[in-house]
Amino acid sequence: MPRWEIRVCFFVWLTFLHVANAFKNQTWPVPYRRFDRRPQVDAYCQALYPFCPTGDQDGRIPNMKDTDVISVYRLQTPVWEFKFGDVLGKLHIMHDAVGFSSAQTGANYTMEWYELFQLGNCTFPHLRPDAFAPFWCNQGAACFFDGIDDFHWAQNGTLEKIAEISGHQFNDLAQWVIDDNTTGIYYETWTVLSHAGPNATTWFESYDCSQFVHRTYRKMSQLGAKLSSRSQTNYTKIYLYSGEPVYLGNDSAIFGQPALKNLATDIRDFYNDFRPHQSMAEFALSMLEAYKRVVMDKSFYFYYNFEYWRLPMKPPYVRIQYEEVPFPSN
Repeated sequence: MPRWEIRVCFFVWLTFLHVANAFKNQTWPVPYRRFDRRPQVDAYCQALYPFCPTGDQDGRIPNMKDTDVISVYRLQTPVWEFKFGDVLGKLHIMHDAVGFSSAQTGANYTMEWYELFQLGNCTFPHLRPDAFAPFWCNQGAACFFDGIDDFHWAQNGTLEKIAEISGHQFNDLAQWVIDDNTTGIYYETWTVLSHAGPNATTWFESYDCSQFVHRTYRKMSQLGAKLSSRSQTNYTKIYLYSGEPVYLGNDSAIFGQPALKNLATDIRDFYNDFRPHQSMAEFALSMLEAYKRVVMDKSFYFYYNFEYWRLPMKPPYVRIQYEEVPFPSN
């Protein structure tokens, strides 16, 4: 056997051992990876609408007096309500945030967590001509800014007072937000389940605006806040359904190895169907091809923690649900 073939076989065998070992010790759902710091944004990534245009660019949150009383508000509105009104609200595709109001100063604030470069860029990558590996613009971050736009939140959504906390509790929460925002840097659209019925295994959790709100509520509860609502607290979840995911590897393992060129090409072809800036005819053809891959071939390439997985898809494949998530109890 030629030496180059031996090297290829050896690499494939090492890859197999790596995958087998990963599954031997795999826990579900796969834990969301956190980082020591937030990286600089690549100039290639461009937002249609600027991220957090009126917030502090360094992510600072004002300090409150310990004796202040801070009202906390649950905020929810249809995604892109400013552009499409209640259109996405009718599909229960909602955006979530938290509002605060100081009794001592009368100042109001809004806090939310969302994509730096819009949802599409966080859900699917770009395919750059100068790079073989797909290129992701999938950072998400917290935004804290002055004011609560009552009309924006209340017209087609929710603006409801749910708690009061002290200024001291708010300052502790603010430090937690800064730490959470520094270490949790990327947005994840999908929640992946084993099936659509009860007692399903969660393979992967989403990491989006509503998950940030849930983490914030849990932290406030840990700090002693008592949260309550007069209405059912529903949130948007976008599900994929699959059998047990198959680990594939990271960029360098897949796109940097000639032995895995077929896999790398198949991943690129999959994401090519979801590329931005397609004509209507191109988009129609892409959706037909995507249907073939996901529904007929029952395959979906999933990117999580900067690693690729193959999802063996199963009915109902994809579903948007607007479901209740109760407040945490003390």
